[in-house]
Amino acid sequence: MTAPVTEPFVHPALFYRGEEEYVDGTVSFIRDGLEAGEPVAVAVPGPNLTVLRTALGEAATDVQFIDMTQAGRNPGRIIPRVLRVFADAHPRTRVRIIGEPIWPDRSGLEYPACAQHEALINSAFQGRDATILCPYDAEGLSEQVLTDAYATHPVVISGGRERTSPSYAPDHVVALYNEPLALAEAAESCDFGADDLPRARHFVVERAARFGLSGMRLEDLALVAAELTTNSVVHGGGTGTVRVWTENGQVVCEVRDQGHLKDPLAGRRPRPPAQRGGRGLLLVNYLTDLVRVHTGPDGTVIRCYIDC
Repeated sequence: MTAPVTEPFVHPALFYRGEEEYVDGTVSFIRDGLEAGEPVAVAVPGPNLTVLRTALGEAATDVQFIDMTQAGRNPGRIIPRVLRVFADAHPRTRVRIIGEPIWPDRSGLEYPACAQHEALINSAFQGRDATILCPYDAEGLSEQVLTDAYATHPVVISGGRERTSPSYAPDHVVALYNEPLALAEAAESCDFGADDLPRARHFVVERAARFGLSGMRLEDLALVAAELTTNSVVHGGGTGTVRVWTENGQVVCEVRDQGHLKDPLAGRRPRPPAQRGGRGLLLVNYLTDLVRVHTGPDGTVIRCYIDC
């Protein structure tokens, strides 16, 4: 059973227990969309892609499949690079998407960004003709994750039954996971202003190379450092501090400044080709494996992780 279309955007969560419930809840959703003539995309972890392709049989050829462990490695790029790309490719018809951004192997470090992503889908797609179904492994995920799913989805499907969420409050989840990010003791730092941007970028690149980052990944980090430090100068009070360190096999680059990100969707909206500027944080999300943000009246911290 799937959520009825009573308004342009519908965003149900599907709680499943075992492969049979997963297939029952997702395949019927896909087939309903295909029968209605709606373009359908499925963005789930790789093993679940295999399950759904097999269950759909020949109908799988009419579905766009996306491995969420790759495309959604950084939760901050799922809205612009997965969901919006598909929806925007079909502007004149309703679209149907399965998006599974949270799975048991997601780390605790990644989870706050995942929860905020699920909350922000609601404002990112407000008024759009789309249905996005988000499966949750009710056996493999924690109670906190399932509690947050009730807050980020207006409708929850569990045990084949659908009901309105009694605790739907996506803005609360965005605020809840706007967590302060403690200073890393092992980080090396560099203060910068408008005249120091090349020096700040060189600082990041030199340290990251020393930590083992190389090739395209090092070039990606150089672009990230340039975007973040420039944003600090232009929008964050004119100065900032950049820090670099390693953590669990990743190079971490963090920029702190006095700015305040008032738009929770900053860096998650695709920009029209003709629009100048406004792509800095979007590029950062595209190039990194995780972005954590804490922002408030006293300043902003943007912390980026790149796999070595």
